[in-house]
Formats: sequence, C-alpha cells, structure tokens
Amino acid sequence: MQQQPSDEHPEDRTSELVTEAQHEGAAARVPWYRAVRPGRLLLGVYVLLLCLFGLLAWFVSVHPILSLDITITRELQANQAPWLRATMLAVSYIGSTPLLAALVVLAAIIFWMIRLRLEAIMIVGLSGTSALLNELIKVIVHRPRPTTRLVEVLQPAAGASFPSGHVMSYLAFWGVLFSFGIILFKGNRGFRLALLLVPALFVVLVGPSRIYLGDHWASDVLGAYLIGGAELGLALSLYLKLKEKGVLAAKRPGKTPP
Repeated sequence: MQQQPSDEHPEDRTSELVTEAQHEGAAARVPWYRAVRPGRLLLGVYVLLLCLFGLLAWFVSVHPILSLDITITRELQANQAPWLRATMLAVSYIGSTPLLAALVVLAAIIFWMIRLRLEAIMIVGLSGTSALLNELIKVIVHRPRPTTRLVEVLQPAAGASFPSGHVMSYLAFWGVLFSFGIILFKGNRGFRLALLLVPALFVVLVGPSRIYLGDHWASDVLGAYLIGGAELGLALSLYLKLKEKGVLAAKRPGKTPP
C-alpha cells in the first residue's frame, strides 16, 4: 500500500512548538510558590555557605598547596579510561569556549520569546554577575593553579585557581535553568525533564571534571560550589519576590489597562 505524503510543513510544526511553549509559560504564572516562604531558614543557609566560603578562601590563600588536594587529584587521575577522559573533557569543554556565553544568550532569547521576560533577564544577569564575582575573588585570593610537578595537567589553563570559574558559571547558568524547570513547569513532559536532567548533569559533573583535568584543586571546586550556591540561592529569592509582584509579567490577552 502506497504511503500518503504528509501535508505538514516544517513551518507549521515550528509554530506549534512555539505555541506549546507559550502555553507552558502561561501556566508558569500560577503563583503556587507563594505558599512556600522558608525565608529565615534559607537566609541561615546562605549565611552558612558564605561563612564556610570565607574560611576556605582565607585558608587556601595562606596554604595554597594542600596535601589533601594532591591526594584527591591523584586518586581521580588514577583511572585513565578513554571513556572517562572523554567525558571529563566534554563536560568542561562548554565552559572553556565562547559556547557557554552563546548558550546564555540563546536561553535568554527563548525565555523572552515565550513571554518569560523576568526569567530571561535573570539568566543573563546571574551569569554576568557570577563571572565578575569570580574574577574579583581570584584577584583577592591569587592562588596558583596545579602544576605538572605535583599532578598531571591534562588541560592547561591560565589565571588564578580559586575558586573554579567553570563551577561558578555552570551553577549560574545550568543551575538557574534547573531551578526554572522546578518552579515554572509541571508534569512529566519531555521539555521539563530535559530542563531538569541536562543542567543537573552539568552541575554535578563539572566539579570532578576540573579536578580530573588538573585545572583546579578540590578545594577550588568546593569553594566555587559554596559561593556559587549562595549566589544562586540569593538570586532565586530575589526572583521569587519580583515574580510575586508581577515584575515584567506579560499582559494577558483581552485585558486592557484602566
């Protein structure tokens, strides 16, 4: 039996996808999160993260070479399986090229197109703030990177070592996408699952990848997770308050201002 040709054009399919995404964005404006107000608990967590980071930053500035860091790196690098090395290189690759900046801009454009404008600004703002904060801390702490005299450096990098720029930038970008996947979208749709699984994998794997490649010490990675986590948490707290006040909320069709 001869198969009938499909009348569906790529343009029609693209229009359907955009419409579906806009419906998801409209559903995201249901303020279910207003009932969740663990403000004091979260503030305590942020203060704790910042205090731990401050202590760690002071310690590594005084003791830039730690035997525990060397041991952890050598243990990770003991496994030189081709698949593991390829995975670690692939995870870090995005943060080592302008590709991450392009992804930030692309994600912001997509969120803006589906009328989630506050989210689009948060994506760009958090990534930019994270990059500036990372550079500032590196100048202050000025910790040298691992050298071939101590460990194997599979991917040489320039600049100071503490804290890891990759970890902070991944937390700022992939972390906020993961958070939006939880806050904005509901159900088990493929779009939501991808928005949760992909960012989670990058955030979890980027830390070990930086140690494995010899670009950072484990304490660099730990410090980046601490300060990056605090920064992400504070940004999300601000976002939820702005969202509740309707800042940059898209106007619903059919309603005219008084």
